Amino acid sequence: MTSPPGGSDGGPAAKPRRFACARCGTSAEVLTEGPPLTWTYSVEDGALRHYCEACSRENLRSIEGRLDSDWW
Repeated sequence: MTSPPGGSDGGPAAKPRRFACARCGTSAEVLTEGPPLTWTYSVEDGALRHYCEACSRENLRSIEGRLDSDWW
């Protein structure tokens, strides 16, 4: 038995989603609902912001301290 075209559930093929780092602008396309697993996110002033792996690593202490990205 073969799988139907598009996906295992018979639905249309997943379309890539683009995420952009709120700090440096690096972008990534993924086929999942969320950003790449190595990225982080923050809610600041009610807006969801994603940060790439490099920016996340460089600012880990500030992120864990829950400081707004404007501060770091």
